[in-house]
Amino acid sequence: MAAAVPLSFATWQSLVNNFAIERAAFTGAEIGILQSLREVPGFLAFTFVFILLAIKEQRFALLSLALLGTGTALTGFFPTAIGFYCTTVLMSVGYHYYETAQQSLALQWLPKSEAPAILGKLIAMAGFASLVAYALIYVTFEALHLDYKWVYAAGGAVTCLIALAAFLLFPEFKAAVPQHKTLILRQRYWLYYALTFMGGARRQIFVVFAGFMMVEKFGYAVTEITMLFLINQAFNMVLAPAIGRAIIRFGERRALTFEYIGLILVFVTYAFVENPLIAAVLYVIDHAFFAMAIAMKTYFQKIADPADIAPTAGVAFSINHIAAVVIPALFGLIWLFNPSLVFLLGAGMAGISLVFARMIPSHPQPGHELIWQKPVPAPQAAD
Repeated sequence: MAAAVPLSFATWQSLVNNFAIERAAFTGAEIGILQSLREVPGFLAFTFVFILLAIKEQRFALLSLALLGTGTALTGFFPTAIGFYCTTVLMSVGYHYYETAQQSLALQWLPKSEAPAILGKLIAMAGFASLVAYALIYVTFEALHLDYKWVYAAGGAVTCLIALAAFLLFPEFKAAVPQHKTLILRQRYWLYYALTFMGGARRQIFVVFAGFMMVEKFGYAVTEITMLFLINQAFNMVLAPAIGRAIIRFGERRALTFEYIGLILVFVTYAFVENPLIAAVLYVIDHAFFAMAIAMKTYFQKIADPADIAPTAGVAFSINHIAAVVIPALFGLIWLFNPSLVFLLGAGMAGISLVFARMIPSHPQPGHELIWQKPVPAPQAAD
């Protein structure tokens, strides 16, 4: 399943800016609206827990995967603003429900001591699949000169086929602890919620505006954008497992501190960069920091009641997308007047995230979610 997602999403993402500009005549305002609409299903991810009343979690993950593939496959056939908006929302419903289920299942199935390393391997697998997708996109545009609609259709169809194969070939895997089927918001999880909210805001700077800058300001073509994505995923394949191991060794607080300091530097440089090569280097570094989000997930895994994982996954995705729904449209308007200000605001958001990251204890656990709390001593074994 980890490999199936990027075959659709990487196809959609690598073509989105060029397709929007060349086929739908988008400006920064329209691309902002598109990205805000894309994030609305993520904001509604809290409904995930109610869907689990009717369908088992693993099966729902596969159904969501098929919906992601269907939305992607249809994209190229509707090269108008309204058509692009509609296919994007369809694709996004599948993507965000799948990601919610994937995070929930991973944190339920993986032991805490190994979770960062295994999550890193899953990112590496997704990176490999993305690498394959970007390589095929590069070949189809450079050598075969295929139209957008056929490239979108191919990427989406393969995702649907993998979802079908996973449904037919794999058994149902059982979670150790039955999950709550109601919405859960716990005060002791507030730092995780805050980090998740800021992570949604930070992601938009990369997904929406860094990529749009590469096309609008520096004139990158589809093949050049695809090459950047190829480089990004090659780094992911190598770095993500190493980052997972580093989180085990150094802890979540140090990992997130390193990420946010790096993001501040990257976003400030984005604001003033004039050289397309330097912009490309920044884009690769920016993407590499995404693997650090493993630390946020494993921090929650360590402090959570095991039965809270599925409902909190939905709530967390909704929190993550509060900013994501607003920022693309709002910052798209700011972009029309001052693109540099978009990235400076992004640096400010990374600074707020850094403050939150420093509140994580070295060894988080239930009852010791914040650095100033004393760890709860383990119960003594009976003689």
